[in-house]
Amino acid sequence: MNLQAKKIELAKRLLDTNDLGMIQEIKAVFNKKDAEYWQTLPDHVKQGIKRGQQQALESKLSSHESVMNKYSKYL
Repeated sequence: MNLQAKKIELAKRLLDTNDLGMIQEIKAVFNKKDAEYWQTLPDHVKQGIKRGQQQALESKLSSHESVMNKYSKYL
């Protein structure tokens, strides 16, 4: 069974379950992996992500189109 088929099988099983405990355990696995990945990031990357999250909370976002228009001349 290839990776895509395994992912589909797991997604189906997740959608079919009504076991809240199991769903919480699966979520905890993902959260643990996310936390582990975060720890591997360099500090400057973490700071940039945090800055972006704060800007999003303050509604200081730019559309993808406006950013591409501004910076496409450098590509």
